[in-house]
Amino acid sequence: MILFNDFKKQYYFLRDEIDSAIKEVLESGWYILGSKVNKFEIEFADYLKSKYCVGVGNGFEAIQISLMALGIKRGDEVITTSHSAIATGLAIKAVGANPVFVDIDDYYHLDASKIKEKITKKTKAILPVHLYGQSVDIENIKKIAQKNNLYLIEDCAQAHGAEYNGKKLGTFGHAGCFSFYPTKNLAGFGDGGAIVTDNFELYEKSKMIRNYGQKNKYQHEICGLNSRLDELQAAILLVQLRHLEEYNEKRRQIAVQYFQLLRHIKQINLPKIRKRANHVYHLFVIEADKRDDLKVYLNKNNIPTMIHYPVPIHQQKCFSEFNKLNLPVLDKKISKILSLPVHPFLEQQDIIYICNKIGKFYED
Repeated sequence: MILFNDFKKQYYFLRDEIDSAIKEVLESGWYILGSKVNKFEIEFADYLKSKYCVGVGNGFEAIQISLMALGIKRGDEVITTSHSAIATGLAIKAVGANPVFVDIDDYYHLDASKIKEKITKKTKAILPVHLYGQSVDIENIKKIAQKNNLYLIEDCAQAHGAEYNGKKLGTFGHAGCFSFYPTKNLAGFGDGGAIVTDNFELYEKSKMIRNYGQKNKYQHEICGLNSRLDELQAAILLVQLRHLEEYNEKRRQIAVQYFQLLRHIKQINLPKIRKRANHVYHLFVIEADKRDDLKVYLNKNNIPTMIHYPVPIHQQKCFSEFNKLNLPVLDKKISKILSLPVHPFLEQQDIIYICNKIGKFYED
């Protein structure tokens, strides 16, 4: 049976390590912001070659806390993409700021060439999303941010271990924000997130915000949140982190097979790979003619697929003030995109079966 994500196989693969890690936490009697969280923060920062890491409750709050720590507030504007999980836009709204949505490029990312025209006196930050596991045009986006004295916050929820020009994503801007939701390349067994930064002041403020705004117990210097990575998730993430490179390489191998087996099918477009980008294939997204019919056909043949994302943020009901916004490239692409299964435990025979069925659909 082909699954879009196989959580059971992932657990069985690491069962002894995971069980041992959980047992250590349970026997310690300490469950929130303890030694496991501290150890994970150190090791994840080291892995990314970042100075600091702050474990938080989830990826949404990683972005929210970063915005708060940088002083972004009501009335400010944050330039971002509408083609992302809803959390990207909601985090901006959560601090009272206004998202400014820019159309996407051929890689499904915030189009760097269209950012300048959106900058106003109210603009305070750029929030690009390294969607699907590949870098945005981070070099040019960073130049724009620096030239206009804007904060750069990277949404890396789908890009654990991905690189641009040999440098890990999440380390180009003022803050890098990660999610450890169970579907992610680096996955917990529940919610979790992290902020990475080289800025000590941002690090210290983020730590306070995640824990009710307190620096010392019962002394609350600022208004904060309850957004603390727990010890159980940190212990599991420490185990998963040791296997992240292995997982990412397996995803790349699966992607290579998809490219080889699907490249002859004229009715689909395969993902474009950005120069100098090291893709980690959180998702393998094709553009397909008759996308909806193909999706139904594959489902009937026990092949799960998904659409990331069928409704852009600016067209959601909770963003009604943006519903009439015209983003032509995004509008065109979302009618064709389809995500195929790509996870470290997908068997080669499954990949061949998936590709054969896609080919047969278009032959018929």
